Amino acid sequence: MRRLLDVPLLAGPLPWVVTIVGLAGVAVMLAFRDREWWTRVVPSAVIGAALLTMLATLLVEKVWRPFPDPLPPQVMAAVGVTVAVTWLGVVALGRRGWRGRMITVLAVFAVLLAAAQSVNGLYRQYPTLRMLLGLHSAYEVPFAGVARMAPLIPAPVGSPLVAEWSPPAGMPASGVVAAVHIPGVVSGFRPRAGRVYLPPAYLASPRPELPVLVLLSGQPGSPNDWIASGGLPAIMDSFAAAHQGLAPVVVLPDYLGSTLANPLCMDSKLGKIATYLSVDVPAWIRSNLQVDNRPSNWSIGGFSNGGTCSLQMAVTSPRVYPTFVDISGESEPTLGDHAATVKAAFGGDEAAFRAVNPLDVLTSRQFPGSAGFLVAGANDPAYRPNAQQVYAATRAAGMNVQMRKLPGGHTWAVWAPGLQTALPWLARRLELIS
Repeated sequence: MRRLLDVPLLAGPLPWVVTIVGLAGVAVMLAFRDREWWTRVVPSAVIGAALLTMLATLLVEKVWRPFPDPLPPQVMAAVGVTVAVTWLGVVALGRRGWRGRMITVLAVFAVLLAAAQSVNGLYRQYPTLRMLLGLHSAYEVPFAGVARMAPLIPAPVGSPLVAEWSPPAGMPASGVVAAVHIPGVVSGFRPRAGRVYLPPAYLASPRPELPVLVLLSGQPGSPNDWIASGGLPAIMDSFAAAHQGLAPVVVLPDYLGSTLANPLCMDSKLGKIATYLSVDVPAWIRSNLQVDNRPSNWSIGGFSNGGTCSLQMAVTSPRVYPTFVDISGESEPTLGDHAATVKAAFGGDEAAFRAVNPLDVLTSRQFPGSAGFLVAGANDPAYRPNAQQVYAATRAAGMNVQMRKLPGGHTWAVWAPGLQTALPWLARRLELIS
């Protein structure tokens, strides 16, 4: 059973098999030979599916607006095919015998599975069945088991930690992930459960004072996305294996409140998220984890909406997070439309929005002590120009910023490699390696 749960859904033969079976399902649904089927049923299904898909797209993008991005054509195509084939299946059930009905149900299911695989292949959200079902990974342990205090080796001043660190006997070969609750004591924000990744060196005794990376999900999303879809434990373990077990302690708080919520990562009518991330989260980390307490060795990062948020925090709270990693972020926080965003967050007060909007703040202040790493997908037509705009604005404000473009669009094909690409730079910035 464990092997079945860990079969890759995005690599190997399975995606091809699912696609071929789905095409076979479409062929089965078109296998009627009577004239009415081809002149009335199939055209009505295709036209009806197209109209319903267009209506659903308008409702999602213009009315509901659970996220600011438009639906990609591949998603709309998957929805359209699903609706059309389901339509044909319902009609076919009344025209076939019991054996034909069983075949029809299997064919429709095969098409639905192929459509889901197509969308998953686009976003690369669920690499295994285990992740799709939301089951615990092999890395996850109870926080109580790793929260105990241990003798501490202070972080050196003026030299990288790796130069002073010798792994003690018994240090594990890999890190662990634990679910944690980080309350909004000051902000009043009610988050979902967060996660924390502790590298091998943190699990040793004595343990070194390690730097901190606060890492944020996208929207829609949850703190577990970096674990389930981004492969964070494997990324960090690989880095640690090359550096004597050393890697940043990664804290993954919830800053959304629910999967589809978007409180814009600022203190506004939508919630005090900036206070949560700049006050509550650091207070919890210092109270519950043994880490390097120097602000210079703390950082914040994320992808998409989380990348936008990391830029916001670096600009509005530079003393807390002087270092940021922005992967496929926006040039300004948005609910999809500037006017609607300002109205929802500040009751239409443009000056209040500009006071905390990163690109506006960057035009009036200098940040010589801050640094950032920007990543954008080379095939991301919306977010790549945003990254270039942010790069120019942060450099003009005195930040030490680098930017990389990676193959891919606005998907995990860029986000996970983006963190891998930024990690060596980040570790040097946080005085972990030389």
